Amino acid sequence: MILVSACLAGINCKYDGRNNYVEEFKKMVANGSAIPVCPEQLGGCPTPRPAVEIHGGTGADVLDGKCAVLRKNGEDATDELVKGAEETLKIAQTAGIERAVLKAGSPSCGCGTIYDGSFSGKLKKGNGVTAELLLRNGIRVTTEED
Repeated sequence: MILVSACLAGINCKYDGRNNYVEEFKKMVANGSAIPVCPEQLGGCPTPRPAVEIHGGTGADVLDGKCAVLRKNGEDATDELVKGAEETLKIAQTAGIERAVLKAGSPSCGCGTIYDGSFSGKLKKGNGVTAELLLRNGIRVTTEED
């Protein structure tokens, strides 16, 4: 059993109300071999919602209280993304999950690279908030690109 970003399974939970459908992940959810999660929704963010990016750091820095997650309109979304990461971790631990496949680039789910905080589509090294929390708790995280 793995954890998978819900958007990858075709669930319309992205900030813009759409998804990032990958047939393989939808099949895995349908046959019970994957659990879909959207950390941003679990943290209380509506769908659709303003885009968010991590400003001045990475998911590790957010968890350590060193930087913030901001919406494109300037509002702080740090609490929602941290809560979503914590709720995702609870699901993973309850289900005995050892591996997660999360959406590349995302400020929640990105692993290895995330958007740089400028809302320009540029990437930087680092993990999203949820990916970082899962990694800190011994869960192997990859993206759909791996």
